This record gives sequence, structure tokens and C-alpha cells, in this order.
Amino acid sequence: MKPANNTHKNNSPESRNGNKPKNGEESSKTTFAFGPVNYILLGVGILLLGIGYILLSGGGSDDPNVFNHDMFDNRRLVVAPLLIVIGLVVEICAIMFRPKSDKGEN
Repeated sequence: MKPANNTHKNNSPESRNGNKPKNGEESSKTTFAFGPVNYILLGVGILLLGIGYILLSGGGSDDPNVFNHDMFDNRRLVVAPLLIVIGLVVEICAIMFRPKSDKGEN
């Protein structure tokens, strides 16, 4: 029989790297998930989605007995859906975009 091993390994990143932060001292280097380009692309995508949904709205009739042909114009059938799809593609690209690092890290 093997004797019970009472040693406890710490698998924290500090113990793996050998760099333990000193008491009261936090890491001054903060890394964000997205860079500035990602946030700009996210904003452009949200703007395109907003414009697409605004163009898609309207076209109703106040009187239910009167048919309104504005519901089937090119703005609602072509332009607005294209803007929404382009906005969604820009959002996906903004999330997936990873800028090249200057340090050569992967």
C-alpha cells in the first residue's frame, strides 16, 4: 500500500509562473478582451443594426379596412434587411478580430 500524500499543489497562475504578487500590491498591467479596433467595429455594427431596424419599422395603416402599399416598398424589403445582415456580419467580425501583437506573441 502507498502512504497517503499530504502535499498540496497550488495550481494558481502565480505558482506556475513563480511570480507571486506582494501583499497589498496588485498587478498594474491590465489586459482587456478587446482592443480599440474591436470597440469601433462593435459600435459600427450596432449603428447599422439600429438604422436597419428603424428603416424596417412603419408601413401600417390607421384604418384596418384600408390596405397600405407602403408596407411592400424597397426600403422594407431590400434595404433594411441588407443593413441588418451587414450589421450582424460586422458584429461577428468585431468579436472575432484579433490584432497582430507587437511582441510576436500568439
